Amino acid sequence: MKLKDIMTKNVATVSLESNVLEASRKMRDLNIGAVPVVDGERPVGIITDRDIVLRCVAEEKDATKVKASEIMTKKLITVNPEINVKEAAKIMAEHQIRRLPVVENGKLVGIVSLGDLATKPNFSDEAGEALTNISIPVK
Repeated sequence: MKLKDIMTKNVATVSLESNVLEASRKMRDLNIGAVPVVDGERPVGIITDRDIVLRCVAEEKDATKVKASEIMTKKLITVNPEINVKEAAKIMAEHQIRRLPVVENGKLVGIVSLGDLATKPNFSDEAGEALTNISIPVK
């Protein structure tokens, strides 16, 4: 099975200039834990609930004044929608990430999460293995 068969296609995003409050409200309203940051249609980063807590709240910054570009995770690992789901799980495990933006021709076309893999019966083993590797502390 290819990633395009299980990925979420209508991905909520924020721009580089969006503030953290906007990003956090989007996450709340959509019940999601991360939102990609785009420059036009090109993904340039991702903001997770953890990024908001560690880089904004814990630093006592004003969420209405801090831009997405200031707290986003910039090292973005992306994949093509044509890759195999098992390969995507392997990439998630190797890079210790729970969400994987899907990009085609430089444009964000979807996202897949560890939860997406876990809810597919054929891929629960891969999701479990990826979660185990993601949960190992980085030295």
